[in-house]
Parts: sequence; C-alpha cells; structure tokens
Amino acid sequence: MSFTFRVDLRGVVDLLSHHLYATPRVYVRELLQNAVDAITARRLADPSAAGEIRFEPSGPGGDGLLRVHDTGIGLTESQVHELLATIGRSSKRDDLGFARHEFLGQFGIGLLSCFMVADEIRVVTRCGDHPTVSWTGHSDGRYSVELPAEQRAGAGTTVTLVPRRGEEHWLSGETVRELAGFYGSMLPIGVRVGDDEVTAGLAPWDTGAGESAQQRRARLFSYAEEVFGFVPFDVVDLAAPEGGVRGVAFVLPAPANPAVRVAHRVYLKQMLLSESVEGLLPPWAFFVRCVVDTTELRPTASREALYDDGLLAQVRDTLGDGLRGWLARLGTSGPERLRAFLAIHHLGVKALAVHDDEMLRLVHQWWPFETNVGPLTLAEFQDRYGVVRYTASLDEFRQMAPVAAAQRIPLINAGYVYDTELLSRLSAAVDTAVEVLSPADLTLRLDHLDPADAETVRPFTALAQRILDRQGVEVTVRAFDPPSLPALYLLDGDAAFQGDMLRARESADELWGSLLDVFTTGAESRSQLVFNHRNPLARQAMSTGDEELTRFAVEGLFTQALLLARQPMTPAATAAYNQSFLGLLSRAMGAPR
Repeated sequence: MSFTFRVDLRGVVDLLSHHLYATPRVYVRELLQNAVDAITARRLADPSAAGEIRFEPSGPGGDGLLRVHDTGIGLTESQVHELLATIGRSSKRDDLGFARHEFLGQFGIGLLSCFMVADEIRVVTRCGDHPTVSWTGHSDGRYSVELPAEQRAGAGTTVTLVPRRGEEHWLSGETVRELAGFYGSMLPIGVRVGDDEVTAGLAPWDTGAGESAQQRRARLFSYAEEVFGFVPFDVVDLAAPEGGVRGVAFVLPAPANPAVRVAHRVYLKQMLLSESVEGLLPPWAFFVRCVVDTTELRPTASREALYDDGLLAQVRDTLGDGLRGWLARLGTSGPERLRAFLAIHHLGVKALAVHDDEMLRLVHQWWPFETNVGPLTLAEFQDRYGVVRYTASLDEFRQMAPVAAAQRIPLINAGYVYDTELLSRLSAAVDTAVEVLSPADLTLRLDHLDPADAETVRPFTALAQRILDRQGVEVTVRAFDPPSLPALYLLDGDAAFQGDMLRARESADELWGSLLDVFTTGAESRSQLVFNHRNPLARQAMSTGDEELTRFAVEGLFTQALLLARQPMTPAATAAYNQSFLGLLSRAMGAPR
C-alpha cells in the first residue's frame, strides 16, 4: 500500500523565509518574474501584444492590500489547479510547451514566496478566450477556485496580497516602489508602481541610439558613482557569448584588499538576480566591480547566486581574458594610464602575471621594483646590468643592499608579495639571465684578506667565534666597502627558520618541545657575522691584546650589526649588549678590573 506525503504549508513558508531566501523583499522579485514570464509567453504567440506590469499599493487609509496587474498570457482553470496549487511543480515553461531559455522562472515556488508577507493570495486570471478564473490561497494550505460571473476585459493576471500581521510595511507604497525599482529597473517591459515608472531606461551594457563613446563613458561613470559609490578609474566592456553575458567592469580608483571576496551586480534576462554575486571573475581580478546581464547562467534555488558549474567556469575564464586584453591594450595605447593603474592595483596584475606570460612581460616593462640602486623596472635593470639579480626576502635585502651596492653588485628586492614567483619564472617569458643572491653568496663575493693579514687576525677570529658561539653565529673576517661599516650580520632563510624553531623550543613545554625537535635536529644552519678589515674600529678590536676588552668589543659590534639588520634582540643578544655596554663604560671611567 502506498501513501502520499502531506505538506504543512506554514512549515514550508518558514523554511523559505529563514533558510532559502535571505529576506522577505524577494517576494517583489518573484511577482515580477511571474509577470515577465507571462508577458513573454503571450508575445511568443502574438509579438505585438502589449506588455506592462503595474503594482497598485493601497494608499493611506486604504485596505492595506497590494495588487499586481500584468498583460501576460494568463491561465486556464486546469492550469490554475496544476500550477498554483502544486508545490514544487515546474513553472510555465514545461506545462505550456515553451523552452526553458525563454523564461526567468525555474523553480515553481515564486508565488509561494509571497506567503512570507501575506496570509492570503488572490489571483484573478484569464487566458485568451477562456473564462476568467479566480484562485484564492491561504497560508494554512487551503485554496479555492471559482469562475466569477464578471470577466476580465482581456488576457492577463491580477495578484492581490492580503498582508500578514506585522508584515504590513512590506506592502506599503514606499517599500514596493523601492523594491520594484531595485529588481526591475533594467527590464525591457514597462514596470509602474501606481502612476510612477520605475524602469531606468538604458542599461549599462547597452549603447543608446546616436550615443557617442564619450557620452556613454560619462553615463557609465555616473552610474558607478550612483550604484557603487565611487568614480571609476576606467570602464571595461565585458562579454562571454557562451553564457549570454554582457556587461561592464568598473576599475576601482583605490587599492582593494585581495583577501576580500569580490561581489558583483548580476542580472538574469535583465532582472536583478543579486548585487553580491561572487565567483563571476577570476580571483586575481579583485580590482574591478562588475554589472552584467546573463541569459544562460543558472541561478541557485534562492535566485540570489549563480550555480557554480562548468559553464560559469568557462564564462569566468572568458571575462578574465577580456580584462587581460584591456591591460595589454593599455600598455600600448596609454603607458601613463597603465603606470597610474599599476600604482593602485599592482597586486592584482602581479597575481595574474604569476601564471600568465603576457602579464609578466607587462610587469617586466612597466612596474618599478625596489633595488639598491633606486627604483627600476625589470626592463631598465636588465638593460643597465644584464643579469637580473635578486634576493628573495625583505630582511635579506635590508642586510645586503648597502654592502652589495658598495661592491657594485646591483640587487633587486623580491621580498614583497608575488615578487619571488615572478622573478623565478621571468626567463621563461623574457630573454634574460636571472640570478638569486643569498647572504652566503654575498660573503663569497667580499674580498679575502691577503695571507699575512689573515694570519694576523686568526687569533681574533678564534676568540670571537668562542664568544659568539652561544649566539649561534659563525664569525668571518673580510675586506669590503663601505669602510664605515665595522661588521655585517647576514641571515639566510634556513638560518632564520632554525633560529625561530630553537627559540620556540626553549619556551615550549615537553610535548611541544618534542614535536619541535623534529625541525631543530640535524645539520645546523647558522647566521654569519662578517667583520670588516677595512674599518678602523674593527681592526682596532682585532689587535687590542686584551681578551676582556676584545670580548666587550665583539659583543658590542655584534649587537650593533644585529640592529642594523633589523633583527629581533634575543635574550642572549640583550645580555651580550648589556655586558658590552657596561664593561666598556667601566673601562672608560677607569674602574678597577
């Protein structure tokens, strides 16, 4: 024996209002959708048929009802039973034999959403020469159908909403006028609220008859300021024929946070789907806000987002290609504009260039990088010095930049986001030699001492190494410029990681300490302290003949080099600094040893 499920309509309405739809205001969108579909269906049979949607809210002191009239195809009595009284039934497109593509509605629950704001829905409808049908539905699941004696003058439908207690404001004239304009301002069918026209006229993606490029640009700038609240840096026309997408991208005039998901304004067959649709563009295109219309992309059940399927992925790539093309054209036709754009949105372009050779060539040509010889584009750096030489972290650049410049070694700072990835693959897009310079490499490029000087400083090197062993530092003596620098502290990435792990190990409990031991055991990578034999103070420290004074000098020069490299002072380094300072002060004041 089989049975049929029973549906508690109040429970379904609660489900719609609290879980499917974000807000009750969507009831206006669903009424518009039904009316547009009805007019579309009628025009398929009679292209000259009138098309109008009119909202008639109750005025002050009125009955509080909202009436919505359309000049669409209407329904017969059998269609009323079939479509209005069956929850979950597909909309007109199937039952009337029309293709899905022609209609906005896809879920058959549009009218049901009106129960979020109404306790009773009345529908009076007439289809062609068929008699007028009156359907009344209640939020408790009851409905009735009648054939009234009074006939409608022509085909069409009137929907009347009787407000729920506490929801009367949703049916007020002011609210309905605002929502009808919000959802339906771009519709090609006239929409009125009372005597007021709410359709906006020319859509952003359209060009008016006789409208010049300058006039359209001015109109789009005004639209962006009104809708998005900013005057755009530029506007870019977008199209993705496979998804029936056409629209405009507005380039932000100020930097955007790449970590924030970008939301766009999307219309479905010229009716607003949502003003916060995500995933329409590639993640790197966070520097634009879009308004687009689509005829093919699928909305989700709530009709407030797009279904993330293969078609949307294809459209996303096509729209990304459009923005990429705009950037390339800007590089050839408006270099100054491109420089201004990059000054604002270089992060987005860099993110794209990580995977795109054309954009990498654009970055190579136009974006100035920080170097130890001043800001230069990669193209300028290549032309002047041949080899594109860089260091991969900001700390390493700060340590090495002045010394490398004094040795006539030009160096690029690739420590900012995306820079290392870009430079590591530069040779694949541009014919150039690329080289990474590490602190260890720089040490090898510094001048070694002649044999006699090396033998003279050997005792000092051994003593300094014993003093600084507890700091995890390897001591070296070299001769380098500038001679004003007594010592150079160099820390590469591996040594920095080992140092962080060791400091964490010292402060960890037994459990975490055992886990951190995995990272701290094995070959030790140490930072380097390079004493400069060309510096008078360093040479003096190497030849004091007083072990205590040498200890104070070594510890003082070590902490000074640490601070110049902008490295944190560890407890051990702080203790060395205090001991050096107090010891040297004591010696200077002649205190007894």
